[in-house]
Formats: sequence, C-alpha cells, structure tokens
Amino acid sequence: MKPVVRLRVIARHADCHDDPDAPEVNSRVPSVNVVVADDNGRVLMIRRRENGNWALPGGGINLGESLPEAGVRETAEETGVTCEITGIVGTYADPKHVILYTSNGEATLGVLHCPGRSAGLRGAGYERRSVDVRWVSHEDLLTLHMDHSMRMRVEHDLSGVGPYTG
Repeated sequence: MKPVVRLRVIARHADCHDDPDAPEVNSRVPSVNVVVADDNGRVLMIRRRENGNWALPGGGINLGESLPEAGVRETAEETGVTCEITGIVGTYADPKHVILYTSNGEATLGVLHCPGRSAGLRGAGYERRSVDVRWVSHEDLLTLHMDHSMRMRVEHDLSGVGPYTG
C-alpha cells in the first residue's frame, strides 16, 4: 500500500517592481484597490495574511462586475466596511510591475484604484486574506511596511493630485 501524500498549498503574494528576476507574466487580471477614509481623514488598511504587508483593500474584478462594484465588494469582504465610490485616484498598469500569486502561478499586471468613504469597521481577520484591519492616520500610513507599488498608490492619494495614469 502506497503512503498518502498530502500537499498543503499556502497562497503567497509577491510584488515585483522593475525586478529582472520577476516571473514571466502569464495573465493579466483586472483588479482594484480602494482608499476608504473615515470622517477623521484616517485611511482603512488591511494587513495581508500571506506576506504581512499592509495594503489598501481590494482584489480582482469578477466577470460582469464594474470597477466600482468590485471595489465595494472587495472592501466589504476584507474589512466589513460598506463604502461608496466617489472618484478615481488613478490607473496603474506599469508593465514593470508584476504581482505573483504562488498558489496558482498567476501573475497580475497593473491595478485600478478608486477612493470611497464609510464609517463602520469589522474586527481584525474578518476575511481570510487579512490578519489585521484598522483605520490609520496619514502620519502613521507612511510608517507601515508595504510593497513599493502600494506605497505609491497611498502617496498619490495623500498628495491629492490626480488622477494618476501610469
């Protein structure tokens, strides 16, 4: 009798920006990040389970779903916050930016990004991709550990200049 071999696949998210060792892109997945600000100007951030980095809520756009619909859905899934999209911070489609999801070998190129507003918040770990969810002041945002591309999106929003088209 052969022994049963069980493989455990752990999803990982790796951001590669202008990296000569980045994997070859094998697909392009439209996705969205959302800047959600509360009445005090704090920004909603999640800490990603697979790499520990801080990020804006967001994810892939499903077939038949609009950009704003995906942003609202992803924000609610990851944080429990319901938001209303009010504008666009920018579009991000830098071919030097590759996001590798090692659970399925799929790489994503580029991200779309919209701001929103809301008040409520669910506790940390609400959605399996997040280990922490919190409102963060502008001053504290710049101290959080996050990927280069995510920091760039946050800085573009904080600058108030937009929309970014890179």
